[in-house]
Amino acid sequence: MNDWPEGWADDRGRRDDGYGRGSAQAEPEGPQRMRHVQRQQPPQPPQQRAAQPVGPPPVRRPGVPPQQAQSPDTYGGYDSGYNTGQVYGGPAGAPGGPAGPGGPGGPQRPQPGGTPGAAPDWGRRIKIGSIVLVSALLVTTIGTYFWADSKVRREVDLSKVIERPKEGDCTTYLIVGSDSREGLSAEDKKKLHTGSAEGKRTDSMMILAACSSGNTMVSLPRDSDVEIPSFVGSESGKKFAGKGKHTKLNAAYADDGPELLVRTVEFNTGLRIDHYAEIGFAGFANIVDALGGVELDIEKGFKDEKSGADFKSGKQTLNGEQSLAYVRTRYAFAESDLQRTKNQQKFLSALASQAATPGTIINPFALYPTLGAGLDTLIVDKDMGLFDLGEMFFAMKGISGGDGVSMNMPISGERGGNLIWDKPKVQELVKQIQNDQKVTVTANR
Repeated sequence: MNDWPEGWADDRGRRDDGYGRGSAQAEPEGPQRMRHVQRQQPPQPPQQRAAQPVGPPPVRRPGVPPQQAQSPDTYGGYDSGYNTGQVYGGPAGAPGGPAGPGGPGGPQRPQPGGTPGAAPDWGRRIKIGSIVLVSALLVTTIGTYFWADSKVRREVDLSKVIERPKEGDCTTYLIVGSDSREGLSAEDKKKLHTGSAEGKRTDSMMILAACSSGNTMVSLPRDSDVEIPSFVGSESGKKFAGKGKHTKLNAAYADDGPELLVRTVEFNTGLRIDHYAEIGFAGFANIVDALGGVELDIEKGFKDEKSGADFKSGKQTLNGEQSLAYVRTRYAFAESDLQRTKNQQKFLSALASQAATPGTIINPFALYPTLGAGLDTLIVDKDMGLFDLGEMFFAMKGISGGDGVSMNMPISGERGGNLIWDKPKVQELVKQIQNDQKVTVTANR
């Protein structure tokens, strides 16, 4: 007779003490009955504890060995560490699988730098781009400044000029165009009709006064009758006494260069010169070509074999060669040097108006060639910086725009072929410039 309750014995009449096969208990007995298989189960992520939905089998990638999926209760509920496709792609709903976290159609893992699937932050991109652009322009501007500053030839020492007039309220420049052939080849001299004379002489001279009341440009004919005063030699340092000698203004430059020219202009006008700027034939022509030419409206056509000028009336764009011929022509006019100075003023104003534009100044592809074309032959005083040079160009540009006065030095007559200045008018003109007053003086011709 079997003493075990019904259902508690196997076919051999033995009692099964464990849960499992033939157990009538609703749930397994506690772990104290199964000490040899007791395991400490580590906490599992919610997605591992969740039931796996039915889905297509995982896609096996080439070169990846098949993985044997293990159920959580394998080995008595111990998780061996193998996953169900989390790395190489698992079934639907599994991490990395279809509709699973990180998989297509499922919630996306956060990506570095923003919300997954968010639209580009164009405001931030524009802000960063603007900062980069401004920084690049700043670096380019600073680099251009130091590059250009290193190329300017500061060779004129105005401290050698003696007995100078008082300082005025305006900034004054003595602008000189010399006939220096420096930098010109034999072919260039022939092409530009410059001749091959040695040394250099003044081909044009003018005073530019930059004033708050309006800018004024006054041409000084090179045939002007002036007195050469006492001066200190620019090279020897020796003082030469004045002898009351009267000669043409351009002779002062030929005798002892820019310092004596400044001294002579100041002595005969009573106006202090703050800065000196001089450019030769080569630099002048190169600047014009670097700008792509200068547009000019020529009222009446003229021709001159000596300068190479051959112009018809009307608006036209002059290249470097034509521009040099235009400003040097004197024999084609009845007024000779006086008409030439008027043409020089007109051309320089047009040149400055075209050069001093945002399209040239802030565009390195236009600025570098323009500066490089003229700075090598530009000679200035030791105290003149690029800011002063820029102020000079903008002052000339203002005159071409109608903001100022352009005139010849007032002339009262001639003596031996030299032009005599109208002294009362010259004194009034100088007084108005010194006091930064609107210039009302007019030239006789």
